[in-house]
This record gives sequence, structure tokens and C-alpha cells, in this order.
Amino acid sequence: MISQTCFDDLEAINIGAILTMFDALNDIAFFVKDREGRYFGVNRTMVRRCGVREKEEVIGRTALDLFPPALAETYFAQDRKVIESGAAIDKHLELHIYPGRSRGWCITRKLPLQDKDGRIIGLIGTSRDLGLPDDVNPAYRQIAHIAEYIRENYQHNVCLKELAERAGLSLSQVERLFQKVFHHSPRQMLVQCRLSAARAIIEKKPDTRIADIAYECGYTDHSAFSRQFKSVVGMSPTEYGAQVAQGLA
Repeated sequence: MISQTCFDDLEAINIGAILTMFDALNDIAFFVKDREGRYFGVNRTMVRRCGVREKEEVIGRTALDLFPPALAETYFAQDRKVIESGAAIDKHLELHIYPGRSRGWCITRKLPLQDKDGRIIGLIGTSRDLGLPDDVNPAYRQIAHIAEYIRENYQHNVCLKELAERAGLSLSQVERLFQKVFHHSPRQMLVQCRLSAARAIIEKKPDTRIADIAYECGYTDHSAFSRQFKSVVGMSPTEYGAQVAQGLA
């Protein structure tokens, strides 16, 4: 579980040492923000995600200044939620649009930074790119067929407990093994597959009815589909379709 971290103020953080460590990690974006959501410190990966060259081009700005409007509003709303409620965001699956309009999946974590009196002074977070699985991990063989089943049957009702039992594992064991190999949960893989398919449908035919997209991608409730799409992609299916039609997505 993520726990809260305390400092006198943001200036008390030895940000240089932290950034030196995170600068070496190409698949993890690291950031520290103040109470207003302004970037106080970032690593090189975060700079690249923002589509700029230097850290100075990010420091002091908010997500609203650096990302496409729909995504920026989602990121900024996350920041406000963490800062105002003190509740961490842990292992949140997100679709990110990178410079050049390429897209990629990531797992985001954000937690509040508190001073000694318990006042929230900002937040700290990471966003890890979901690349290829660690197929050299001994655990890969145990769950590879489960992952394959999810990818091939996402449009149907997928019972993870049944898949675990067929593999001779408990659901909690499967969850742990997925984290080791894929760096996300089997349920997040299912969501990723479904929403990737939904995006493909929208990009091919933006005027497709939302209910039809939901049904084709394994959802029985189009409202639930729309909520999950917005939570992960950062905009509603309708908004995404509008961006596709305008050549913005």
C-alpha cells in the first residue's frame, strides 16, 4: 500500500538525489507537484512525455499547460483529488498520448506529501509504461495461457477465478504472478484489451453507436463502458470520436 510522506515543505526534499535515480529509468515518469498542481521536479522520462526538451520547460507549469485538453483535465482533476482529499491513487491504468500522437498504456500512482503538521503541501507520483512482458521470468509459463485467453476472449464474459482454478492456482496467486510478469493485474489486462478494441472501432468509424461499441467489446452496460473509457482514456467515447474526426487523436 502507498503511505503518505512528510516534509517541512517542498524545498526540504532532496529533489536532486531523487531525480538522479529516476533519470536512469526510461520506462517510469516521475514527478513532484505543489498544492496548485505545478510541477516542482520531474525526471527525463516525464520531460519526453510532455513533448519538450528540458526540465525547465516543465517546472512551474501544470498538466493543463502541457497536455491535450481532455487528458490535461483528467490529470489535473486527479491532482486536485489527491491534494484535497489526501487519498492516494494507486495502480491506475491509463492510456497516454505521447508526442507524435503515439499511444501507450501506463500504470499511474500518486500520493500526497504532508508537512509535519499533517498539512498537504503537494503530491509525488510515478507513471510506468506497460511494455513487453517479462517472459524470462519463471512465472511467465504459469500464467501465459491465462493472458492469451484474456486477449482472445475479452469480448466475452471472462471469469478470472475459473481461469485461475484451471491453472491450479488461487486468484491471489494469479494476481501476484501477473504483477511480476506484466506489471499490472489480470483485470487491468482485460480492461486494456477491451478499451484497445473500442478505440480501434472508434478510430475506424467514429459515428458508431456507443451501445454497439460496448457490446462488441464485452460490456453489457454501455453506461459502465463509457465511465470506464473516460477513467482510463481521459475522455468519453463520444469526445474521443470527435477528436478522431478532427484528426486530433
